[in-house]
Amino acid sequence: MDEKVNTTDFYYDAIVVGVGHAGIEAGMALARKGHRTLMLSVSLDNVGFLACNPSIGGTAKGHLVREIDALGGCMGIAADKTLTQLRMLNSGKGPAVQSLRAQVDKQRYHTYMKSLLENQPNIFLRQGEATELIVESDKICGVRTRQLTYYAPKVILACGVYLKSHVITGKSVVETGPNGFPSANSLSDSLEKNNIRLRRFKTGTPARIHKDSVNLNELEIQYGEDNIYSFSALSNKVDSKRQDCYLGYTNPVTHKVIEENLDLTARRLGLISGVGARYCPSIEDKIVRFADKERHQFFLEHEGLDTKEMYVQGISTSLPASVQYALYRTIKGFENVQIMRDAYAIEYDCIDSTELFPTLMHKKIDGLYFAGQIVGTSGYEEAAAQGLVAGINAALALEGKDPLILSRENSYIGVLIDDLVTKGADEPYRMLTSRAEFRLLLRQDNADLRLTPIGRKIGLVDDRRWRKFKRSVKTEEEARKKLDCIIPPAQLEWLNEIGENVNAAMSVKEIIKRTAVNTDNFTKHCDIFGAIPQSVLHRLFTEVKYEGYLIREERTRRENARLAVMRLEPDMDYFSIKGLRYEAAEKLNKIKPLTIGQASRISGVNPADINVLIVNLKIKSVK
Repeated sequence: MDEKVNTTDFYYDAIVVGVGHAGIEAGMALARKGHRTLMLSVSLDNVGFLACNPSIGGTAKGHLVREIDALGGCMGIAADKTLTQLRMLNSGKGPAVQSLRAQVDKQRYHTYMKSLLENQPNIFLRQGEATELIVESDKICGVRTRQLTYYAPKVILACGVYLKSHVITGKSVVETGPNGFPSANSLSDSLEKNNIRLRRFKTGTPARIHKDSVNLNELEIQYGEDNIYSFSALSNKVDSKRQDCYLGYTNPVTHKVIEENLDLTARRLGLISGVGARYCPSIEDKIVRFADKERHQFFLEHEGLDTKEMYVQGISTSLPASVQYALYRTIKGFENVQIMRDAYAIEYDCIDSTELFPTLMHKKIDGLYFAGQIVGTSGYEEAAAQGLVAGINAALALEGKDPLILSRENSYIGVLIDDLVTKGADEPYRMLTSRAEFRLLLRQDNADLRLTPIGRKIGLVDDRRWRKFKRSVKTEEEARKKLDCIIPPAQLEWLNEIGENVNAAMSVKEIIKRTAVNTDNFTKHCDIFGAIPQSVLHRLFTEVKYEGYLIREERTRRENARLAVMRLEPDMDYFSIKGLRYEAAEKLNKIKPLTIGQASRISGVNPADINVLIVNLKIKSVK
């Protein structure tokens, strides 16, 4: 090596390949834990790039962002600092499914995240395409790029959708990543050489159109909301109404245009072999799948404060560019629409997520971790959650400490990772509230109570965040003491006005339990809680209103937790266990579950098989 070159430029504690949402959280976790971390990307212009919709959060995804923040991650803060609108989805439904969703400024989000990485000690940003893994004796040793070789005992691959990615519009197939960024065409070969199985997934994105070419008066305005908490516990009041969004609908004429051109879609032309996302289908898939529907809704969203580009959320397609004009112009208000960027499908390589431990380290190569869309997920939030866990576990391994394994019982992140490593993903995986068995306990309003102490123990929750957390807990404890206070009838006339017939004194707790009572009308007529923060008040009201349901769900969670702590050896040969069915042994040997709880969720493993495993563990403990 040239003596003029500092050898530390090539040796690091960890290497993160990719600077998207997974890579950012992984790199920041490692660096903040004191580990020298190299971050590689095919282009540094794609740091934190929002390749699809300009938003953070959404149904179930908002839970993930709040949990990332509670553990000390970055996404929630970045969203709050760059948002242009904030709404609470499903506000008319139960608290278990309510989720924050923010529209953010795409360029400012990228700029914020790039500045965050550039100013973080222990992070070394480098543009360069990772082409080969260096593996010796089943241990990761480093990464080669086209120009240089870098060494580290821990490597996290957070490559997004860039591995052998193809962007497809009609008959046009271009070997590129999102937004014209370079694709990564060599690393896939290295993964396969190391016996890591790959498959092809597909996702897509709608067109971007010019705001001035749309008659917005023909669309329904979607306003931001005041008086709701934001993503990060560190944020103060955010401006939730900087830009409006719009709601519109397709129509039978739109559907006819699509039906007449189905043979021109990339799938029909044989240009796509990858599996698409069931829960985020293209408009042509919607038309075919729901043939009886006369219309499909879409949302028109701003890409940022300093641009007139708008994103047509809900109308992604791989139809030819010429057909896209015909398609969009059938929509009311879009008669003269001008397309700035064509919609497209993108196909890419990803791995089999069941080859990973719950730590997100690969089972075959020690020290090699994966996170994000390369694992088979879809969405910024899912990627960021994995990146944070992979970064934390790589750091803990460097420190010789026990790994962090979040469970289905304590977090949506735990549900996400358990689904991936236990069940796998046959299509791009999207987080849904229905995937969480304990969603009433895993609400976004109590994410800090569940996870901030864990983040503090790990070392990612700094003193400022910890002080705010303790103040929040103390505030709620003081508020709880007021639940038994009695309010006289004269101060309860407002209850009659909202349909709650009351003619006697009631405790605060009894008032909150009334169906029509919410935080807004209560605080308007009763100031017993003083200036309690909205997030704390919302959590208190939820826990009072749903007290009985929460108690029952907690009992079930404790039983699940009992199974979750019954450990299984990662190198166990299940064919050697007497009484275990062949199919179950085969599935268990493939997944290598770490606990009885994880084993019970493997497809093909039934309750009788679990009983055999439990008996086997008891026999071993006696010996």
